[in-house]
This record gives sequence, structure tokens and C-alpha cells, in this order.
Amino acid sequence: MVDICPVCGLPKYICVCGEISKEQQKIKIRLETRKFRKAMTLIEGIDDKNVDLGRLAQKMKAHCACGGTAKNGQIMLQGDQREKAYQFLIQMGYPKENIEVQ
Repeated sequence: MVDICPVCGLPKYICVCGEISKEQQKIKIRLETRKFRKAMTLIEGIDDKNVDLGRLAQKMKAHCACGGTAKNGQIMLQGDQREKAYQFLIQMGYPKENIEVQ
């Protein structure tokens, strides 16, 4: 028996709901200075309804070789990780046009 996607009604193996949701998101990557002049990279705009932010943050931390967390709909990485986070999001299938690095 073939599993059917509840959103689009197509079989799961050809479902495009995940790809469409990735193309509609506007992601911002910015650098913020915290206490004691510590740099923190913030990634905002990822829809947490379709993506598990905790798991994405875990993969991103491993890719960037840094610490961090996912809170309040954003991913926080320690240090200036803007370029690495940008490359990681492109690898994950997010379009370049929708990612803004500040």
C-alpha cells in the first residue's frame, strides 16, 4: 500500500511539499555581539512547522564545528559562522536567492 501525503494528495515518494516550503522561506543569517564582545550567528526565518529546528541546529553545529542552540524559532551558533551556515543551508536544498547574509 502506498502512503499518501495529507497536504498535496500525492504518493509520499513523489511528494513535493517539503521542497515547495523551502522555496517560500526568507532566511536571514546575521552576526550579533553578545556580552563580553562574544560573537553569535543567528539564523532566522526557517519555518519550524515543517522542519525540526533542534535536529537542523544539531547538524549545523556539527558542520560548523561550534556550539549553539535552537530557541524561539531561530538557530544560534557561537562565533562568526555566517559563511559556513550559508553553505550548509544551500547543501540542505534552500535556494540561494532566499538566503540573506548580513
